[in-house]
Amino acid sequence: MSPPDGGEVRVFAQYERDFREQADVVVVGSGPCGAVVCHEIARAGHSVVLLEEGPPFRPDDFEIDAGRSMARTMREAGLRTTRGTIMPTMQAICLGGGSLVNSAICVRPPQFVFDDWSTRFELEQTTREQLDPHFDAVEALVGVGPTPENVQGKRNLLFKQACDALGYDSEPMPRNVVGCRGSGECFTGCRSRAKQSVDISVVPAAIRAGARVLTSVQVQRVLTEGVRATGVEGQVVEPFTGRRGHRFRVDAKVVVLAAGCMATPVLLQKSGDLANRSGQVGRNLQFHPGVAIAGIFPEPLDPQFGATQGYHSLQFLEEGFKLETLWAPAAVLAVRTPGFGYELQDRFAELDSFAVWDAIASCHHSVGTVKARRGSNLDPILTWKFHPDDLPVLVNALWVLARLFFAAGAKKIVSGVQRLPYEMHSLEEAEVLRSGRVRPSDLVFGANHAFCSTRMHGDSGKGVVDELGRCHDYDNLYLADTGIFPRCTAVNPMLTGMALARRQAHAIVDRL
Repeated sequence: MSPPDGGEVRVFAQYERDFREQADVVVVGSGPCGAVVCHEIARAGHSVVLLEEGPPFRPDDFEIDAGRSMARTMREAGLRTTRGTIMPTMQAICLGGGSLVNSAICVRPPQFVFDDWSTRFELEQTTREQLDPHFDAVEALVGVGPTPENVQGKRNLLFKQACDALGYDSEPMPRNVVGCRGSGECFTGCRSRAKQSVDISVVPAAIRAGARVLTSVQVQRVLTEGVRATGVEGQVVEPFTGRRGHRFRVDAKVVVLAAGCMATPVLLQKSGDLANRSGQVGRNLQFHPGVAIAGIFPEPLDPQFGATQGYHSLQFLEEGFKLETLWAPAAVLAVRTPGFGYELQDRFAELDSFAVWDAIASCHHSVGTVKARRGSNLDPILTWKFHPDDLPVLVNALWVLARLFFAAGAKKIVSGVQRLPYEMHSLEEAEVLRSGRVRPSDLVFGANHAFCSTRMHGDSGKGVVDELGRCHDYDNLYLADTGIFPRCTAVNPMLTGMALARRQAHAIVDRL
């Protein structure tokens, strides 16, 4: 069965028998990084096949109900957690990957991040100056720009006012969005198609350049001969049920794994522990643990209106955290709001006066592992331990958030920190946040930014790939997702992953 022509994407219903394809390059994973690699290679005139385990989604397929949405768009129905320190983390399974269900945030890391990467991990070519042309190109490709004021809504603009009052730098969130309507539906899928997720921006451009896109196909093994990868094989999987069907194989001159920080190391492990001479595959897992505070204001804010995350502050990046505005469906907010039954119901009676602001932290001491799970193809066992040395970063972030809320005029805040008062009605009451009473187990956090599980390093004994993404152990096997980050980025990782992917794609083209 041949792939469709004319800009189509092959879907589950079109697979009628086992099949085999051939291309110059096969890319596994259609998220932001994989889509960029596919686009650049196709644009250079080479044949490329892009494989995605999940289905494509149209606006009619989006579910506003958070539970149903996560069950359809997230791996393990959105219930994936780490062991050790239990922390929820969500990874997408759909054409476009995480770009379909994230907040579209596109931020370049500061200079000090790349200075640290290049010196600590022997990455001479990975400087901000050398990557800026790739950042420029990716931003133009997906339409990155600041969030306009007319779609900020009160809860985002209050954050700006609070930052101004305290003398903190802040700015409208840069996002890959065109024509945002302020619906706040980023997490469940943008029904207006304003968010330029890669399934409607980069992947169609790749198809126009000649790429072939196959969805509902699960890659189960990387094929190799000696020190070269020869292709991949796997099975067709039914969307939402995971039921496996026909087998397939794609032969290629170059194999690129862009299945994500969790699935890529599992795929390497399932393929005979590939590319692991260094012993680093599945190790060094890092997250951006996030903490949040809800502020309740005297007047209604209509928080359902406004960009999901419209403002941020980079004031404290060198202190280890980034401040953001945040909104989510009520069912998601309820998970992080203290109280049960009538108590939770009473608290949500004030939902129209809520604003939620959060902080994501660079917790370099807290690391974990990714291991293949027995009886599952790509779902991992994630083990991660929050290190006490990272606690001061998150405690300081909570205190700064409390200061911001009271500077903005909140009548009370809800921190969600265990063993502390559920509600604090003044900055004096909030002093308890920095009193030394907070323990790691008291924090309620989650993290969807994940990195470093197949890290790059200039020394082949200390990393899985070189700084162009090529596996040290194989001539033509590349990894292109946030797993190759040597350390976290201090800011939201999507744009950095895409810039690195573009650089990798050009290196691949030079070798074809």
